[in-house]
Amino acid sequence: MGRVGLGVAVGCAVVTCAIAAALVGRRARSWWRWARVVGVVGQFEEDCATPVWKLRQVVDAMVVEMHAGLASDGGSKLKMLLTFVDTLPDGDEDGVYYALDLRGTSCRVLKVQLGGSGPKIINHKVEQQQIPEELVSSTSEVLFDFIALTLKEFIEREENGQVPGSKKELGFTFSFPIRQLSVSSGVLIKWTKGFTIEDVVNDPVGTLAVGHYDDADTVAAVIIGDGTNACYIERSDAIIKYQGLLTDSGFMIVNMEWGNFWSSHLPRTSYDIALDDESPNRNDQGYEKMISGMYLGEIVRRVLHRIAEVSEIFGDSAHHLSVPFILRTPLMAAMHEDDSPDLREVGRILEESLQTSGLSLKTKMIVVRVCDIVTRRAARLAAAGIIGILKKIGRDGSGGVASGRTKGKPRRTVVAIERGLYTNYSMFRVYMNEAITDILGEEIAQNVVLRISEDGAGIGAALLAAAYSSKR
Repeated sequence: MGRVGLGVAVGCAVVTCAIAAALVGRRARSWWRWARVVGVVGQFEEDCATPVWKLRQVVDAMVVEMHAGLASDGGSKLKMLLTFVDTLPDGDEDGVYYALDLRGTSCRVLKVQLGGSGPKIINHKVEQQQIPEELVSSTSEVLFDFIALTLKEFIEREENGQVPGSKKELGFTFSFPIRQLSVSSGVLIKWTKGFTIEDVVNDPVGTLAVGHYDDADTVAAVIIGDGTNACYIERSDAIIKYQGLLTDSGFMIVNMEWGNFWSSHLPRTSYDIALDDESPNRNDQGYEKMISGMYLGEIVRRVLHRIAEVSEIFGDSAHHLSVPFILRTPLMAAMHEDDSPDLREVGRILEESLQTSGLSLKTKMIVVRVCDIVTRRAARLAAAGIIGILKKIGRDGSGGVASGRTKGKPRRTVVAIERGLYTNYSMFRVYMNEAITDILGEEIAQNVVLRISEDGAGIGAALLAAAYSSKR
């Protein structure tokens, strides 16, 4: 009996040791798995870092490229296109004006009634028409026939079924890069946003116009949504490549096409490089691919896919992360701003988009962290671009009277901003405003106003039509 008892005891001990060893092994594997995850996220965060000194390098690089683009065509990644807009609305315009706003795969038609120096914009009406998918790859003639018909039907409805006998003024904003030949004509540089049409007033200009209409201190406008661009008011004598060009006002709005800005100071990661290599416009729109809504969700997806490759935290659904652009930026923003204790919204979005289930809180926290890194970098780089514009025109407060100071006091400066990233994504907005203060310092930053412009591109086109109508 003693030997039997001893045998049983030894057997139990062996089993216990085996179980203990298995548990230790499992803990060790779990530890190494999370160590790899933390390593991937930590390296990504380090590569995305935007300390103030780096942001100031981006600011200076933006200024250098602006000068180069104004000096000669092709002198910079920034095209610095002339718009020939040298008149801005001043608030005295009145009457009824129409506008077309072609953005992405939709066309918006607007009617704006202005009240002169009284109530200014009395009312406005907007209708949006989706462009049929087959027209996106047809011809320019077919596309613009569709747009013209859309405008005609809108005006007829507004004029009670009658085509008006009197001439109507029309403004047209076009969210594709064009080289303008005058204020009312231009040549398309290239189609973007999925258009593949082969034969054929940029929208931030409209945003600037409506911003200036509301506030005379508005000097620049930034579009930051699916894509991104900026324009600003430049002195005519600073446009070296058109040195003989004279304007009555002494200024002209310059369309930067800043999505194509590039500098070695931008904090580019291996994920950005891979995204660019696989894109149809490789080596173009480098800045846009780091700050705009079309790409932020995709960068997050690429990081999460790498995490899935080195760990098992996403379980059987990891293969869904290999699908490009499956994680759209609005979903990324919703996960980033989930403030529930158990990150319920993060879990719901991942379950619906990636067919995940039962993710741990730690895994969901990792996802939020990656979203935060991508958003913070994008917002801070966008802020650096804005400060670059202000520094170029002497409104960053860095050099006395010529640099945004009047009688020793910093001069108030307004930048109009339109589209979803800044207007709808609160964390993006917080990080962007924070970076403005970090770069400029509190004294100067409090005089820089980033003002949301609602429907600025379309209304601005009508306002510009009104401003030029009053000149004739």
